[in-house]
Order: sequence, then structure tokens, then C-alpha cells
Amino acid sequence: MAKAIKELLIQQLAKGEFVSGQLLGEQLGVSRTAVAKHVKSLSDMGLDVFRVTGKGYKLAEPLILLDKDNIVSLLADEAEQSVVEVHNIIDSTNNYLMRRLPNQIQNGQVCFAEYQSAGRGRRGRQWISPFGSHIYMSMYWYLEQGMSAAMGLSTVAALAVSDAIKKLYNVEVQLKWPNDIYLKGVKLAGILIDLDGQTLEPCHCVIGIGINLNMPDKSAEQVDQPWTDLQANTTVDIDRNQLAAELINCLTKRLQSHQINGLNDMVTEWRQQDYFYNKDVKLITGQKETIGICQGINEQGALLLEVDGNIKAIYGGEVSLRGLS
Repeated sequence: MAKAIKELLIQQLAKGEFVSGQLLGEQLGVSRTAVAKHVKSLSDMGLDVFRVTGKGYKLAEPLILLDKDNIVSLLADEAEQSVVEVHNIIDSTNNYLMRRLPNQIQNGQVCFAEYQSAGRGRRGRQWISPFGSHIYMSMYWYLEQGMSAAMGLSTVAALAVSDAIKKLYNVEVQLKWPNDIYLKGVKLAGILIDLDGQTLEPCHCVIGIGINLNMPDKSAEQVDQPWTDLQANTTVDIDRNQLAAELINCLTKRLQSHQINGLNDMVTEWRQQDYFYNKDVKLITGQKETIGICQGINEQGALLLEVDGNIKAIYGGEVSLRGLS
């Protein structure tokens, strides 16, 4: 019931006009006090709602919501068969698709959300997900090559994000192994891969992408690392529906290429955008720290780290890569 009330409030407020608390209460069969509590919960989700006595509630700025039909209409030929879902409120787009495995999902199926109550980053970190401000997206992909090829999916997804941003906004991003997209040296977007299957068999994959587009001040206070957002780096007004469609297009195209050729055609592209390429870095694995020079990635998506003149391939796990400066 609470979720349904929030979603109705969002639909009413999105138009950017005043909404009467008394009228809302009558429509929903709840008190004006209950309406006020739900409005406060929207503020906690990142929406800037204010109240004027005698007029009601209003958003500081009109809200353009993600629209499934709009997104589907912008899909390219290679992605036009994708099933697209858009949710206002969800725990996590990755969790949602993982729960549908294995029989309630189609290859290339995509889930978007306006807000995630339990958005996740790598290693279980919280992904701050203010309502209607960013892109929260997950795509399901059946990986015929099996889990041995799954490591390369972060590379595939990062390049797809780069493709979409370059095409729409002519903005060049940098890539940071294993799963971050940087812009001007700070984090713009992140990738989360969830897997289900056996080691030597085809497996189910969910590729999650979160991109900062227009960070609200209140939400920015909750982020515990340097960040940027896309709107601050382009003069183009960002159309989230257009970007959502282009992400599907670019990710589908990259995944299809990966299915045929692996990462062979992408290693050089990654190196050209690798934020740490040929720089001194510190690799943190648990309590262990290794100093070396980043030399890009190999055809499996592993980090190539030069240590004392020798190249070591780092195949993921609970690791973190950082610059020395």
C-alpha cells in the first residue's frame, strides 16, 4: 500500500503543478497527516518537494519520467527485440532480474528504475540512487561461453557506456579496471555483474549500470568518494529516455561482438581509454598491497600489472586499483 501511495504521489507531482494534500488524502482514503509522511519519504528518496499553505505540494522542478514506449521507439535494429521494463521504485534492478531466473526472462531483457531502495555497487557497497536523477539499468544476457568469459563483461559494458556518451554528448570518458567509468579523473558510473550457473557451462548474467546524470545536493552528501555527473560536463540537456535507449543499443552491439570474437577487438579500445594505462598504481587485495605499472588488460579482461619488469595478469576477485599520486 505504501509503495502504491508513493507511486501515485510521484505521478501527480511529476507534472510540476501544485497537488492538494487534502484531495490526495480523499483519493487514497488516508489522512492528510499520512499524505505528509509519504511526501517526506519522497524527499528522503531525493525528490525536492515543498509545501505552500492553501496550495499543497509541488516539485521544485518538473520531472520527466522514464517512459517504456519512448525508449522502445528509439531502439536500433539489433536491440529492437529487447524486453524493456521501467519501474518507479524497486530494491535493485540487478536483484529484480536475478529473481526472474531462469524461466521468466528473455535474452537482452532490460530493467530500468527511477529509484533503488537497495542499490548495490561492488563488494556490497551501497549505490546512492536518488529518484529520477540518474540511470539505473540492468540487462540479462545468456553467456554461452560460460563463466570463464564472464570477466570480460565489465570491459564490454564499460565500452558500451563510453560509446553511448560519446555518440550523444561528444564527451570522452576514461575507464578504470575492473568496473568504473571516470570523467576528468573522478567517478561518473559503475558496473556490477551478477552471475548464476556452473563454472564449465553456459551461465546467466545480469549486467548492472549506474550513471550519475544530475546529482541532487542532498544525495551528494551521502556519496563517500569523489564523483561527477554528466550534466555538469555537457551543454546538451540530457534526455534520459534517449540515453536509456542508446545504452541498450550500444550494450547489445558490444555483447553480440563479444559473443563472436571475445575481447579481441576491444583490448586496444580499452587501452586508449584506460585511466591508469602506463601509470604507477597500487593494487589492493585484502590486506596485501602491490605496487606496479598498469599495462591495460588482456583478451580475458584481466588487468596487466608490471611488477619489477614482469607482467602479471590479475583476474579479479576482491581487489581495488588506485593511483599512487
